[in-house]
Amino acid sequence: MAKKFYVVWQGHKPGIYTTWDEAKRQVDKFSGAKYKSFPTETEAKAAFAQSANKAIFSTQSSASKSAANKGAKPITSANKASVAEHQPEALSQFDLVLYTDGGCDPNPGKAGSGVVAYRNGKLSNLWYGLFNPNGTNNTAELNALHEAIKMAASALNDNLSVRIYSDSQYSINCISNWAYGWKAKGWTRKGGEIANLALIKQAHDLYDQFKDRFDIVHVAAHVGIEGNELADRMSIYAVDQQQRDFVEYPQPLNLAAIMAMRAG
Repeated sequence: MAKKFYVVWQGHKPGIYTTWDEAKRQVDKFSGAKYKSFPTETEAKAAFAQSANKAIFSTQSSASKSAANKGAKPITSANKASVAEHQPEALSQFDLVLYTDGGCDPNPGKAGSGVVAYRNGKLSNLWYGLFNPNGTNNTAELNALHEAIKMAASALNDNLSVRIYSDSQYSINCISNWAYGWKAKGWTRKGGEIANLALIKQAHDLYDQFKDRFDIVHVAAHVGIEGNELADRMSIYAVDQQQRDFVEYPQPLNLAAIMAMRAG
């Protein structure tokens, strides 16, 4: 991945930074932070010397725009920092970033799953499907995360860097945490049967092969994070289309039209 230079005009400590981690520390929890990445040091220095209003990426304005999307909650001071972590500069740290979501209408009821992919910080692909007329929200979330882990495994085999975001603590814990204890006890647990066991086993086995090379991170739902909102739309689109296979949404992607779809 090509090196980038990050200009922070308004932040805790304005300046030019050579890593996103350094720049992120300056803009996190800073109201009205203004920053932008540049491909060369020369461009970064020239931009830093100019007004921040020229081609500037504003965390606050972008977050507010995202919040206006159908189904998104208003952006508050409590979640501005969370939204900032999912802007292009942050996502571009990885070759591939995947967002997952599952929806069920009602719960239990008609269920579907969605996955959204960003490559080098740019939205690239959407997937939807695995419709189940008698599903649950938890099963739909697990299905979505399982599909994302499959995609991650393929990318990791090509030596790409990967991160997965899911808004389901249940599915993350099932696959990356609780499964180890259940497996040690012969796939049993105190208190009764393990729901969705066959699906958990498949996803966990694949996760366990690659766990040292990628992360699965929890993301807040419906706070204006584009990837999470799009994955939500795909999960409900799968329900509306009754799509049983897991398929790619057709290109080119009309972001406004997709965000106007029914939300979960």
